Amino acid sequence: MDPLLPATAAGTARTGGSFAAGSGADFTTFLRMLTTQMENQDPLNPMESTDFAVQLATFSGVEQQVQTNRLLSSLSGQFGLMGMAQLSGWIGQEARSSAPVHFDGQPVTLSFQPAPMADELALVVRDARGTLVAREQVPPGQTSYRWLGGDAAGNPAAPGVYSFQLENLRAGEVIRTDPAQSYARIEEARRDGDQITLILRGGVAINADAVTALRAP
Repeated sequence: MDPLLPATAAGTARTGGSFAAGSGADFTTFLRMLTTQMENQDPLNPMESTDFAVQLATFSGVEQQVQTNRLLSSLSGQFGLMGMAQLSGWIGQEARSSAPVHFDGQPVTLSFQPAPMADELALVVRDARGTLVAREQVPPGQTSYRWLGGDAAGNPAAPGVYSFQLENLRAGEVIRTDPAQSYARIEEARRDGDQITLILRGGVAINADAVTALRAP
C-alpha cells in the first residue's frame, strides 16, 4: 500500500472535522488544504474525481450548516429583543401569579379554584423560610379571600415575603393543595438566556410565562 494514501485519507477526515468544529473556516482555507493534498499525492495513484467531489460536497454541507447556525443564533437574539420590547409595556402593570407575595402590612387579596368535592377550605400562610405563619378557614365554594396579615396568634405578621396555599378538605382529610394567586406590581423585566424573568414588588422573581393575567394598577 502506498504510504501517502493514509495521509491523504487522514487529511480528508481532518478537513471535514475542522470545518464542522470551527465556524471561522472559509473557502480559501479549504482550497489551500485541498491543493496541498493534491500536490503531495502519489502521481501513480492520483486522487479520484469522486474523492474530489466528495470533499467539495462535504465542505459545502458543513459551510451551509455553519451559516444556518449563525442565522438561527441571530434570529434567536432578535426574537429575544422583540420579547423584551413587548414586555416593556408590562412594567408598572400588575401581574397575577402564584408567586410569593411581598407583605407590607396591607391586606393581600388571593384567588383560587376550590376542588368541587371539598366541603372545607383552609388558607395556609408560610414565610420565606417555609415556617407556618397562619392557617385560616375559608368559606366553602369561595374563590377569593383577603388575608389581613395576622399570624396564628392574631398578632400582625412582620413585613416580608409570604407564600399562600389553599387546602381542600373532605370529611376532615386534605384531598388537594393548590397555590393561591395574587396580583403584584411588575417593576423590572430581565432576559436570562432563553427565559424572560419578571421582578415583582419586593424583589420576587418569576418567569414571564407564569403570569396568568395582567391589569392596570
